[in-house]
This record gives sequence, structure tokens and C-alpha cells, in this order.
Amino acid sequence: MRRRDFMALLAGALAWPLAARAQEAARKRRILWLSTASSPDPFLDGFIEGLRAQGYVEGKNVIVQSRYSPGDPQGLRAIASELKAGDVDLIVSSGPATRAMIAVRDIPVLFAQSGDPVALGIVKSLAQPGTNFTGTTFLSLALAGKRVELLKDIFPKLRRLAVLSNRDHPGEPSEWKATQQAASALGIDALYIPFSGQGEFEAALKSVAETPADALLVFPEPVTMVNRGTIARFAAKQRLPSMFGWSEYCEAGGLLSYGANQRATYFLLAKYADRILRGERPADLPVVQPEKFELVVNLKTARLFGEDLDLSSILFRASRVLE
Repeated sequence: MRRRDFMALLAGALAWPLAARAQEAARKRRILWLSTASSPDPFLDGFIEGLRAQGYVEGKNVIVQSRYSPGDPQGLRAIASELKAGDVDLIVSSGPATRAMIAVRDIPVLFAQSGDPVALGIVKSLAQPGTNFTGTTFLSLALAGKRVELLKDIFPKLRRLAVLSNRDHPGEPSEWKATQQAASALGIDALYIPFSGQGEFEAALKSVAETPADALLVFPEPVTMVNRGTIARFAAKQRLPSMFGWSEYCEAGGLLSYGANQRATYFLLAKYADRILRGERPADLPVVQPEKFELVVNLKTARLFGEDLDLSSILFRASRVLE
């Protein structure tokens, strides 16, 4: 082979990896966001902000499409059944939309949910998912007990606590057990008010009204989240100091909340999205739990209870106070 021909061949060989890398960098990644919330999902913005922090720009190197089926996972299940490998690079399921993704096997799925993903059957363990699913779970049994303690701090007269709980929520039995144990340790009688899905929600509120409860604790999950305004107004009318898991409940009029900031969690979830888009497997990425929590107090709601509440013990610890 002549030297000139060899040099041309060598230049061509060297150019291939560079061209491949340039093509890969130029390729727009496609992310499908699925949600049972009403459009727009309030947590999508947090995820988009997280993508920007990872260097992704919508329309330039990433396309984020969203599909909504408010309150109806069946609609999303139909969408999921039609997806094939190559249609999208990554699915992000917001909250209860994850249930609709169970049948998806050949596309990475990133989730953020309030329940237990192991109980739901989408991962084998939190440490080693072993499937095409990974993400974050807001479920923390330590938080369940802490919420009882905080409610007792602000309401020392608490003796009977109504616990509103959706039995359809993955991990619910463990959360109820942890709450019951914490209440018992504080000399509080926990009154279990379970329901199954939206269809039984109104009847559950009536059951709460018929109990001799002094206060109300609501497990954070999709049905109570959707009905958070109704619950907050109900608690105020029944004169029940209320404790919730996420700040959105307090913003709707609830008294207290203690738990992870969901928007911030979706922001951090974008880091996992970046790792998956770069080639890492969901099976090898541990399901994470938030490490930072916020205590939120609705001062306007607190004033409804007058001297029955002791705000002095809790206000200095609050992450946010809503006026």
C-alpha cells in the first residue's frame, strides 16, 4: 500500500470515532413524562430545572413529551402498551402513573412515588432494583413516627388520633404499623380509618367525623393529595388539628406537614435521568430516599384553634411558616 493511501485510510479510521461521538452528542434524547395529575403536572418544572442543571436544553439535545390521564391510570396503561424500544429513551412516571408502567420491560423507567416500589413489584430491592425501573420513594417509616411526635408537640391535649389511610397505597400496612407504634409510645390511641381508592374517600371522611378523635393524621399518597383541599376544610370544620406528609397539603389549608420537598426531589431525579441517558442501567442504580425534610406550619389555620395549640415548641424548627 502506498504511503498516501495508507495515510488517507488512517485519517478515515480516526475520523469514525469522532464522527460517532459528534453524532451521539447531537442526537436529541426523547423523554416521555407520564402523569395522572391534571395538566400541567406541578412537579414537571422541577424535573426540567434538574435537566437544565445537567446540561440538557429542550429542543436542542432533549425533547420532553408529556401525557396526562387525570385520575385514571388506565389511560396511561394504553399509552404504555403501545410503546416500543426506540420510541423514547426514557420514561418518567410521576406518582401513581408508575402502576401503569408495570408491563413496560424494554424501556428504562424512572419513577418518583410515595409508596413502596418493592411492594408494588417494580424493583427487587431498593439497593439493587434488578429491573428496568429505578428512582426515588418518599415512603419512610421513620417519618411516620415523627409526624405523630410533632403533632403531639403542638397539641399536648392529643389523646385520640384519627389516621386516614388509603389501603391501595403500596407499603401502607408498614406505614400504619409504624404510626400505631409511635402513637402508643406517646399514650395516644390511634383510630384507623382506612379506605380503598377515590370511591371510598367521602365515606372515610364521614367515618372520621363519627370518631371521638382529637386530631387527624393523613398518609401522603395520590388520593389524599388530590383531595387535600377538601381534607383541610373538613379538618378545620371538625376542629381537628391536622398533620400531613407534604407541604402541598399545608398550602391547601392543612395545619402541619413533615416530609420531603417533592419539587426538590424531582430536580435531583434528573441526575438519574442523565446517568441513564449516558448508558447506565436502571437495574444497577439504587432506589433513593430523600435525606432532607421540611416542617411546614400554616399559621392561618393554627389561629383557628386558639390557645389549644402550643406554637412555641415548633415554630423555631419550621422550614416554612405560611401566613
